[in-house]
Amino acid sequence: MVMYSYINSQKDMQKDIHPQFHKKATVTCSCGNSFAVGSIKEKIEVEICGNCHPFYTGNEKVLDTAGRVERFKAKQAKATEKKATKKKM
Repeated sequence: MVMYSYINSQKDMQKDIHPQFHKKATVTCSCGNSFAVGSIKEKIEVEICGNCHPFYTGNEKVLDTAGRVERFKAKQAKATEKKATKKKM
């Protein structure tokens, strides 16, 4: 019962502590695309969006993983050779 009376004594909530919400905030991308979203900021500038992101546009760059794997294997082979020559001495 003590808790109930404490809650009822807090009748009014604090006013004007929340930021203003803009229902039609404008998002502008560096590619020139713009669209509306809900946000507390009126204007938002982004570097990449769904229209220019490589994953969504299909223009993904393929990394040369074969070259990386070959270089890694070459390093490992050199390291094992060095260990083998040290053990022989």
